[in-house]
Amino acid sequence: MSQPFTEVPLTPLRKAIAARMTQAKQTIPHFRLVANLEIDALLRWRAAFNEVDPKKKISVNDCLIKTVAMALVYNPALNCQITDTAIHRFQSADISIVIALEGGLATPVIRGAEAKSVMKISEEVKDFAERAGSNALKLSEISGGSFSISNLGGFGVEQFDAIINAPQCAILAIGKAEPRVVADGLKRTKVATMLTCTLSVDHRAVDGVEASKFLQGLRDVISDPKRLECA
Repeated sequence: MSQPFTEVPLTPLRKAIAARMTQAKQTIPHFRLVANLEIDALLRWRAAFNEVDPKKKISVNDCLIKTVAMALVYNPALNCQITDTAIHRFQSADISIVIALEGGLATPVIRGAEAKSVMKISEEVKDFAERAGSNALKLSEISGGSFSISNLGGFGVEQFDAIINAPQCAILAIGKAEPRVVADGLKRTKVATMLTCTLSVDHRAVDGVEASKFLQGLRDVISDPKRLECA
């Protein structure tokens, strides 16, 4: 006897997501790198920022978007799209952010994120999230993008892999920040707030060394968050 079930029809959005994800998995040779990043300096910088004006607060994710954008400018090999005949490397970091919707996803783009303040990025993210929920995003706001970020840390996920958003060549999957016992440079143990990030990369366009340099650039900016004040 078959078990009872509820049939959920595939919406046009769900069908579109299914088609894009299937094509990406079948046609893009993914490889992945995992980095555990200490973010205590970033958390202190954010806390000091938020104390200045309680009405204007930024999230850790807002800071990470700016951090990723800066790392992409330093390492443009990952700030790209691929075509049948060429790799297009962009000078500006247009970051697609994955936003969960009822029955699907939206990927609005923070354009020129490396040149925007974290506060400006925060305002755009909040606006996108609000309008995405009411299906009010414009096509121009969800198209393009040179790199993607998917953050599931707020849902308690420690680590995950994300599928590349073609024709982009990389996506960063961000897990939950949590205290862990780690060794410092003198081989002494300490408790630090660690963030696990998994970078999925299109091997047709990017090799392992270039991807590793991007993650090192990400670590460098996170360890010196005053650099986020450049815009």
